[in-house]
Amino acid sequence: MPDNTIERFFGYLNWLFNPFHGLKTTEVYDLIGETSLTGNALYLNLGYWRDAATIDEASEKLALLVAERGGMGPGDTVLDCGYGFGDQDILWARKMKPEKIIGLNITHSQVERARMNVADAGLEKSIDLREGSATEMPIGDGSVDLVVSVESAFHYGSREDFFREAYRVLRPGGRLVTADIVPTKNSENPFRRMEQWISWNLVATKFNIPEENRYLVPSYDEKLSKAGFVHIDTTSIRDDVYAPLHEFLSKDRTFVGKLPPLAKMLALASFNRPAESVYAGLDYVLSCSEKP
Repeated sequence: MPDNTIERFFGYLNWLFNPFHGLKTTEVYDLIGETSLTGNALYLNLGYWRDAATIDEASEKLALLVAERGGMGPGDTVLDCGYGFGDQDILWARKMKPEKIIGLNITHSQVERARMNVADAGLEKSIDLREGSATEMPIGDGSVDLVVSVESAFHYGSREDFFREAYRVLRPGGRLVTADIVPTKNSENPFRRMEQWISWNLVATKFNIPEENRYLVPSYDEKLSKAGFVHIDTTSIRDDVYAPLHEFLSKDRTFVGKLPPLAKMLALASFNRPAESVYAGLDYVLSCSEKP
């Protein structure tokens, strides 16, 4: 077993089973590496499964849903925060044809690979992927038309700082769109509430969701409003995300086959439980708001 494989093995072991060991967001994604759910790309999102048959289709559909919700189109300057490996930016450049896409990402290994992907696609002139923070954006005031964040805002320390920065860099009339994960409202049933607590805390601790980002949809909207946004529309799409994803992964073991043995064991165990139990504490929202 090569040294890097041994290091990776013990990294997974520590991450999965040590309750006192938390990883920074960059460390989580360095550990995961290019172990993407998708088969033909490197999307890291969970997908939007309405009328989708595969994880690749669902991942593209989610990226396009975010773009369409924000009215992305020709002439727009788009800021993509947390762009992963750049697949969504390549898709948007080809399908939505904005004038410019700027990306910010703090995980250096992803930045390098994403830039390679953009270069291979021949889109360096329209896609500018940078290493930088969504809570301290190296972007000028009032310089972009659309800010998007696909499954990354829950990592930010804090999401409120991201909202303030997004407001600052947007032009008047500009839009902010997030596909984001928040907790579900506590059930009155104590057994269900325990399932929710376990589900949320497992994800929150292992994927570094700061305590200050753990709030429900009404608070989400309040924080957007406090940042200055108007026409706020935050909608749960969890029924088109978690259950169909769970069903797909329980039947198609391609992704599971990519995992290290310990992670594979945990994944297989989760497929023996109903989706509503596994994802009990997780809501999934699509939020759109506007700078007046």
